[in-house]
Amino acid sequence: MTFASLIAFAAEEAEHGNVMLETVWYPIIALAVFFFLAMVTLSYKNVANRHAPKAAAYAKEHADDAPQAGHGH
Repeated sequence: MTFASLIAFAAEEAEHGNVMLETVWYPIIALAVFFFLAMVTLSYKNVANRHAPKAAAYAKEHADDAPQAGHGH
């Protein structure tokens, strides 16, 4: 393909409209999905510390149940 025919082909394709305006919804939807997933991820922040007193009480109550040496395999 020669340079002149490449320019003619590009000019012919340019008459169809602005491709970015036609596809502007793809990045907007992608950003919305990533924002939603980030909020889901951040909602699990510090979950272990929310139940610290309950976990400490359970560990104190069941301290003798755990094997003392090895993995038990």
